[in-house]
Amino acid sequence: MPSNTTVTPAPPRHPAPLRDGVLRYAGIGSFDLETGGHLPQVTLAYETWGSLNADHSNAVLVAHALTGSTHVARGSSGEDGWWDALVGPGKAVDTDRFFVVAINMLGGCYGSTGPSSTDPQGLPWGSRFPFVTVRDSVRAEARLADLLGIASWHTVLGGSLGGARALEWAVTEPDRVRHCAVIACTAASTAEQIAFGQAQLAAIRLDPDFNGGDYYNGATPAAGLGLARRIAHITYRSEAELEYRFGRSPQEPENPLGSAVPAARGRYAVESYLDHQARKLTARFDANSYLVLTEALMSHDVTRGRGTLQQALAGTTAEFLIAAVDSDRLYFPQQSHDLAAALPRETAVHMISAPIGHDGFLTDAEKIGAPLRERFFA
Repeated sequence: MPSNTTVTPAPPRHPAPLRDGVLRYAGIGSFDLETGGHLPQVTLAYETWGSLNADHSNAVLVAHALTGSTHVARGSSGEDGWWDALVGPGKAVDTDRFFVVAINMLGGCYGSTGPSSTDPQGLPWGSRFPFVTVRDSVRAEARLADLLGIASWHTVLGGSLGGARALEWAVTEPDRVRHCAVIACTAASTAEQIAFGQAQLAAIRLDPDFNGGDYYNGATPAAGLGLARRIAHITYRSEAELEYRFGRSPQEPENPLGSAVPAARGRYAVESYLDHQARKLTARFDANSYLVLTEALMSHDVTRGRGTLQQALAGTTAEFLIAAVDSDRLYFPQQSHDLAAALPRETAVHMISAPIGHDGFLTDAEKIGAPLRERFFA
């Protein structure tokens, strides 16, 4: 007689030896999206570090922020990871003990199916790429977890958009998340956060090269994407940090008062800094993916269709770590306190003391490493 026992599938074997921090790809089939869109075939790009243990109980999912990639830690590659201070051998998320997975979000441009990917006819999706929500991303990532043989995560963690994904994992898939760290994020995007996002979307869409999103056979909307990055980056840093680093200093040898023609004047140092941030992003990121992921973050709301915040969180079974950056002016610490207060089990908020602002969860990673190690990875 057939057995009723559920057998967890073994992780797929790759023809090349498994190497830490090297991009891999998995097809998860066709995918219907929350708002009615459909993708006939979805690929998710991902990286792993460490090894899955015999009972598949040591898997950790690290979710990237808005323009982040899967490359969390250096591993076997020659490139530093964006959270090297947190993830690696002997670190808070110890890859000698845990199997760490990072997945490029659906709609991204680091290997997962997104607007720059080709449709079944071989044309870039462009303007036809459907709306993606944070809940869609969780359902897609759950399919990849199934393929990897991961029935439940030891921990899901992330900051900013990654924090929204981590929280949604704990609410949507409560039986698959044993620990959850929501860092520099809220239960739902607020009106102000949506407003900042809308200004960035408009900057891209008003670029003459945007062409309604179908720009892949011509010039890219670099000016619009660069302006979007400038707007965003101001919210990622604190006023105190910008004043301390730049103040009213000119960008040498330029002179902000050096011309009677406004367009020909020199720049202040802070203007040069924002220009630099814009150039860096436009060199590595797709404008359509920026739109898709920003709109996904704007959609973030764990209460949608689930009642009050307390009701939405009532079914969670994970142990939570809620963390906020004390100088964050995009995701205010009080919003983290509100989230923690609504959890079914008493949860304190860990405060990351960092003058830099929202980006403190990245630049001061060691300050989140200690509580993570103590609470989840001891």
